[in-house]
Amino acid sequence: MGAVTDDEVIRKRLLIDGDGAGDDRRINVLLKSFTKWCHSGSPEEGYTQYHRMLGTLAQCEFSMGKTLLVYDMNLKEMENYEKIYTDIEQNITSAHEKISECKKEILRAKRIRKNRQEYDALAKVIQQHPDRHETLKQLEALDKELQHLSHIKESVEDKLELRKKQFHVLLSTIHELQQTLENDEKFSEGDENQESQMDHGQ
Repeated sequence: MGAVTDDEVIRKRLLIDGDGAGDDRRINVLLKSFTKWCHSGSPEEGYTQYHRMLGTLAQCEFSMGKTLLVYDMNLKEMENYEKIYTDIEQNITSAHEKISECKKEILRAKRIRKNRQEYDALAKVIQQHPDRHETLKQLEALDKELQHLSHIKESVEDKLELRKKQFHVLLSTIHELQQTLENDEKFSEGDENQESQMDHGQ
């Protein structure tokens, strides 16, 4: 009755590990040991074969556990890559929005420049009539407006230059992240190939 119980345990372990981490050779050895154990001529030989089977099972279970750890690690890496990819997409979207805003600021700066040219032309016309007191007041008001518009133009140009620098840094960061992803994938494939060669070598 004890032999039947051990036989069931071995069968269950084989069912669990049979499709696992490249243990075909160890499973073949285990099956041969099982056959020898079934046909053992003496208790001593049966005991020896029984412990050999247990040792082979332990190796299969260890290899399966290692494979599960690698699988879990790959899942976590995939989640991390998906997060990085999402961040990159968000950064690209943000960059497009900033570019659109910069274009609007350029258009505003062009309008300011056009207005300034018109104000300059009007100021020249006003200067042709210096004898009128009201005209002088208007000229002063226009001069203040020109100064205000000049400050606005300088502010817009500074902000535009800052946006260009930020966008350049963002593109550099995206390139570095993409390079890191490619290197990680190559490194992961290299580890998997090396581990597969080691398992076949055993």
